[in-house]
Amino acid sequence: MTVSASTIGDFTGRAAVALVLGALIGAERQWRQRMAGLRTNALVALGAALFELLGVQLAGLPGTDPTRIAAYVVSGVGFLGAGVILRDGVTIRGINTAATIWCSSAVGVLAGAGYITQAVIGALLVVTAHLVLRPITRRIDRLPADGGSEVETVYRFRAVCRAADEAHIRALVVQAFAGEEFILRAVHSEDLDPGTGLVQVEAELQRFGRDDIGMETAVSRLSLEPSVTSVSWTVVEDPGTVLAASP
Repeated sequence: MTVSASTIGDFTGRAAVALVLGALIGAERQWRQRMAGLRTNALVALGAALFELLGVQLAGLPGTDPTRIAAYVVSGVGFLGAGVILRDGVTIRGINTAATIWCSSAVGVLAGAGYITQAVIGALLVVTAHLVLRPITRRIDRLPADGGSEVETVYRFRAVCRAADEAHIRALVVQAFAGEEFILRAVHSEDLDPGTGLVQVEAELQRFGRDDIGMETAVSRLSLEPSVTSVSWTVVEDPGTVLAASP
């Protein structure tokens, strides 16, 4: 099959635009150290563009429908996005990453179809959504939610006290959250360095919605105990990631 230089140039240009725009989206993800970063989003956009370019090349042939290729790209990327969604207890991670991959494929399809301006606008909107909506989301997350919320928040509480008062402090922890909307999932205590005579009491709590003020109020009452040397609490999003803390 003979292909003109202009056709090859158009093919290369569209694929290159998809690659660059996918890399632009992925650069922000890489900077945030997410699972799908620069290379993943660049390859997803490029792959979607190549499939769409195949449809463009086949356009006009009997029995071919280029729009069907774009439809299969959407469903195929859906399976790819599902692979980055993880469930860890009550926490689900990776939905935002999966949505970003899906958007990268849409940008690639636009570029492959020859809608370069629309592809650029789409890529810029994806990056803008991450940069602009992130601080707004965090502000909303910090607002207390009512008991009807379907979002579950996991809190981790720690208190250091004298070993002789360990049982008393454990009882106070249970009592402090008994009248609140927190669900006590676990209580654990362990000795600190030998010779200090100190014990660390750790509790994990869960509630529907988020109420940092209620958590701080309960913890502050415990900090008034003479035997308690330090208290802290954290909101846990995923293992090893701390969203908020109060000394």
